[in-house]
Amino acid sequence: MCPCSWKGVSLNRLSLFYQWDAILEFFPFFFSVVSLTSFLSNLPLLFQTFKKNVPALGVMSLNEQQRHKLKKFIKELSQYKGRHTELVSVYVPQGYELVKIIQHLQQEAGTATNIKDAATRKNVIDALEKMVQHLRLFKRTPENGLAAFAGNVAAQQGKQDYKVWSIEPPTPLKTRIYRCDKQFVLELLLEMLDEKEAYGLVVMDRRDAHLALLKGKSIIVLAKTHSEVPGKFKAGGQSAARFSRLREESAKDHYKKVGDYMKAQFLGKEGLKGILVGGPGPTKYEFVDGDFITNEVKKKIIAIKDLSYTEEFGLQELVDRSEDVLANEQVMAEKKLMTRFFDTLAKHEGMVGYGEQQVLELLKRGAVDILLLSDALADEKIEMFEGEAEKVGTKIESISTETREGVQLRDMGKIAALLRYEIRDY
Repeated sequence: MCPCSWKGVSLNRLSLFYQWDAILEFFPFFFSVVSLTSFLSNLPLLFQTFKKNVPALGVMSLNEQQRHKLKKFIKELSQYKGRHTELVSVYVPQGYELVKIIQHLQQEAGTATNIKDAATRKNVIDALEKMVQHLRLFKRTPENGLAAFAGNVAAQQGKQDYKVWSIEPPTPLKTRIYRCDKQFVLELLLEMLDEKEAYGLVVMDRRDAHLALLKGKSIIVLAKTHSEVPGKFKAGGQSAARFSRLREESAKDHYKKVGDYMKAQFLGKEGLKGILVGGPGPTKYEFVDGDFITNEVKKKIIAIKDLSYTEEFGLQELVDRSEDVLANEQVMAEKKLMTRFFDTLAKHEGMVGYGEQQVLELLKRGAVDILLLSDALADEKIEMFEGEAEKVGTKIESISTETREGVQLRDMGKIAALLRYEIRDY
């Protein structure tokens, strides 16, 4: 067992460093204020500027390119397994001095001479030496920190194939780690792939309600509830007034239950950017305007949308109709891109291509502007198409199967392209 393993404490204050440039943007404005009266009158603008430029602490989302690069990196390292605790993982926090990491690794190499098993001892010491050599290539710690990995990854026992990898994470590292293990330590990188930001979704009428989260491109259903509100036609023997009163009481019970569900699911949820409410008819307005939702949750409601449907299909419709609110989110970017493809296919067929053989031919001709690859495509196919795209400067977009448009791409061959110029000879 490797005797050298340490894990540093979380360096929370360093999470402020990446925001410094954004903070500085409003300083000139601040110092231009020449009097208290002027400052107070401009305070709302100052706050908006600061809020716009400085993201919330601890909540950062990856763009599609960052996510794709990180997933590819993690997948490559996940395939390697050591025979003993001999694969080295090092995480350097944002702002931490690399020279201190190098000194510590050199000390650990000395400690590793005490490992009894000769093969393990050699593999650990050699991996540490390779790691130190690699880290010396950096003049300073990258802006977001550094994750580095080294080890003998030879497939056959007794053979040597030492490799070193490193990546600057897309979000700041706050934890210092050094570990020897049978596999590389990838948990911190995997956590970065998890969507940190989300929107709450509530779709309802007087009969049903569905609560969900929109995380990235995925709609995750959290809760469903069904009301006991009677139908519009009263039972025999009931007066119209009594029947109407029963319906209203049942509706209020339903609204209260939905409000309780919203409190349980959304109150205090980290990364919740807002709540979207939708449904057919006036029910949603009666619910939101009434006293059924706790104030802390009600403040999070940023849009109310008229819908034709409820249940799961209503959740999809709510996202579609919230384009104005979700304009900068991944799900809308994907929907817009796929809508552009389908519109072009219908109106200017020579400006698009789809299917593996056709798109590959267009790529090799340098005709593809944007390559659309479904997440459902086999990994080896993705790598092959990415390689061809990089040769000709083609932009690559990964399309999920979480949206209706993404499912359409999957069903029509998983590969499509928007072209740089019209092609008529295929």
